[in-house]
Amino acid sequence: MLKDRIGFDSEKYLALQSEHIKERISHFGKLYLEFGGKLFDDYHASRVLPGFAPDNKLKMLEQLKDRAEIVIAISADAIEENKIRGDLGITYDAEALRIKQQMESRGFYVSSIVLTRYTGQPAAVRFRERLQSMGIRCYLHYIIDGYPNDIATVISERGYGKNEFIETTRELVVVTAPGPGSGKMATCLSQLYHEHKRGVNAGYAKFETFPVWNLPLRHPVNIAYEAATADLNDVNMIDPFHMEAYGEMTVNYNRDVEIFPVLSAIFEAIMGECPYKSPTDMGVNMVGFAICDDEVCRQAAKEEILRRYYKAAADVRKGLAPKDELYKQELLLKQADIKPQDRSVVPPALLRQEITGHPAMAIELTDGTIITGKTSDLLGAASAAILNALKVYAGIDDSVKLISAQSLEPIQLLKTKYLGGHNPRLHSDEILIALSSSAAVNPTATLAIEQLHKLRGAEAHSTVILSQVDENMYRRLGINLTCSPYYEKDFS
Repeated sequence: MLKDRIGFDSEKYLALQSEHIKERISHFGKLYLEFGGKLFDDYHASRVLPGFAPDNKLKMLEQLKDRAEIVIAISADAIEENKIRGDLGITYDAEALRIKQQMESRGFYVSSIVLTRYTGQPAAVRFRERLQSMGIRCYLHYIIDGYPNDIATVISERGYGKNEFIETTRELVVVTAPGPGSGKMATCLSQLYHEHKRGVNAGYAKFETFPVWNLPLRHPVNIAYEAATADLNDVNMIDPFHMEAYGEMTVNYNRDVEIFPVLSAIFEAIMGECPYKSPTDMGVNMVGFAICDDEVCRQAAKEEILRRYYKAAADVRKGLAPKDELYKQELLLKQADIKPQDRSVVPPALLRQEITGHPAMAIELTDGTIITGKTSDLLGAASAAILNALKVYAGIDDSVKLISAQSLEPIQLLKTKYLGGHNPRLHSDEILIALSSSAAVNPTATLAIEQLHKLRGAEAHSTVILSQVDENMYRRLGINLTCSPYYEKDFS
């Protein structure tokens, strides 16, 4: 069974990646490494490359810990707009502090935070004051007129020269960020300008897990990256500069390919010559060499493409995304030769809905078993499905009531009569609290609660868009959730 197989060799990856970065450091003497994607909690990579641990990048950097320091870049615009990191539901400024705390807890040296595109935004000013009160060094980088195309201005005191120089002390400076659009590359290039003015031979490299440069353009793993970044309009493409320089076909994405001539000119202005002949040359990504079972990774990537399609469809229905994003996802489904109903949990959920006449949920456990949950007077389908899944894992007969109706009624009364709620059905967080309460006197409920950790990695599909409460709980449980783009009221 493909779900039980590993497609990625993490140990090989850690060894190859760390050695490749060491080699790049030795070439320059000091290296600014733009770290694309998530530094930790990289669940996208772990989903499309089974065997890739969510903290693999941290483990790799730990091998360079004594030589590295971390700089966190965050756009002042993102702070002002209160931008949210979608997978965690927290703001970019909160995520920047979380990154710092997580990195320091692993023994890394986080030297500073830089506010990019700074124009005195009030929220950014307050964030900077907060950092200073916490004893965290904070630097300011500004908007540069004509950036990046006006090279003469960019490489001058009116360009990078007006940015504050970030004081660093180690030979590897990892520049990371809470999310895309934070100005990591601009931060690295600004530092190169200042370092070379000071006579320091510093270089730049880019660490981006996806797209995987040495996989085919239409490999599902690369298509899954496009699906994950559909809101950014990223498009995978053959790197024409690499083809021209080496006669070798490699994959990069449009933004790096489009900006490369400008970057090349900036490198020449700063360093005297460009050290790279292509965007692919700039990268230090060894992921493709650690894939040990291509079939497993292809299938896992197709599952991710389906998840991204359903997320886009639900976001469009919620008014959170433009229809063009969904159209792109539909195109990516065709490129991967899959259909929406190919998601294994979708047909069982729709069948249960058809039988009961009410919204339903299906969960595929990690061993391939599929269970369903229906909507009732007491429970929403999301809550029922979790209880049913826990019963399966605990070996409890389906007919056994883990929580009595009498113990649920007071909760419903609290919701509707005293808290002004309109829906008496219990959400998944409420049902788990009730289950925990029952465990105090019911050993069977205790047995069920003890199975919760086994839900991590399960797949789930709801025939309607769930409440934010249920979505958050499924995320916390580690269940990969998708929803059909309908509301329960659509069926009433």
